[in-house]
Amino acid sequence: MSQPTKAPSILELYPEETRESASLLKQAVPLMMRHDIPPNPLHYALWYTYSKGQEPELNRRMDKIVKDFDSFPPETATKLFRDYIIRGELEEARAGQQQVIELVDDIEDEVSHSVIGSHNYQASLEQGLAALQEPIIDDLPTVLSELQQSTQLMQDQQEKFLYRLRAAQNEIQHLRGQLERAHLAATLDSLTRVFNRHAFTRLLEQALSSDHQGVALVMLDIDHFKQFNDQYGHPLGDRVLQHVGQLLRDLLPPRAIAARYGGEEFCVILRECFDSASAHAFAELLRLKIQSLRIKVRRTDQVLDSVTASFGFALAEAGDNLESLLTRADDALYQAKRNGRNQVHPATTESALSA
Repeated sequence: MSQPTKAPSILELYPEETRESASLLKQAVPLMMRHDIPPNPLHYALWYTYSKGQEPELNRRMDKIVKDFDSFPPETATKLFRDYIIRGELEEARAGQQQVIELVDDIEDEVSHSVIGSHNYQASLEQGLAALQEPIIDDLPTVLSELQQSTQLMQDQQEKFLYRLRAAQNEIQHLRGQLERAHLAATLDSLTRVFNRHAFTRLLEQALSSDHQGVALVMLDIDHFKQFNDQYGHPLGDRVLQHVGQLLRDLLPPRAIAARYGGEEFCVILRECFDSASAHAFAELLRLKIQSLRIKVRRTDQVLDSVTASFGFALAEAGDNLESLLTRADDALYQAKRNGRNQVHPATTESALSA
């Protein structure tokens, strides 16, 4: 039987010669200096990978981050490192942990049966001793008593081992919970509690690879969000993003997936959506709900402003991939903005373009 192919380690992903590595570092360091990024190992790994160009999605995200924030937030760097540099190690750790859990479960089951057998054997010995009122062999009671003591000792040891094994199981379950929470944190946007961009691209690729029929992509962008942040400050801007995230979670149809694509942009993957009317209806409902949001001062309940968003959507067609579907939905979103914002615009289909 052939052995499964082992995923390459982090070091195996960077097999460059010294000259090539030096060349990549010469590209990475000026980029870090340009954006005032601290020279620590985590940042070196990210910008080294950026210079190597082996993760196009990572490069796009890093470009957008420095463009939007004119800096490189530490929490963002940590998340990107986890999502793109060590994601293989995290997946391997999860697989290894599951194997350990299954192994410990099997051991616990076997030990439990052994303890039950020891209890039964102990009971049989006690019945035999009670039945020997007048033993034929003088030494037989002594032999049986010693055997009983030996069995009792074995049973005590097994029960102690079982106790320790169950304690280890509890610890493993606790560690698994921590890993699941870490995995959740790696897939969710911490502010809006919808999926992050990395998870979104993976889920959209999966949806398109299984069957493009019935897949629609809705993109939305909060109107004039930068002006809102400049006027009221980032804390209130964050509240707007949180409210939009909550609306997305509340209004999602079955099997739909919502994600924060970046900044004030959100995406929704609709499943079992076979016509433009259904996608348009969902986007229009969400647009009206966002339009009804009122940003208030918490202490006085004074209304400061309202919120609107522009929408574009596209239905997946035969031959669509992630990039082509994103492009068509993004083009439709741009058209909605150009037409005056706070509206929903459908994508122009490939067939219409070629007509």
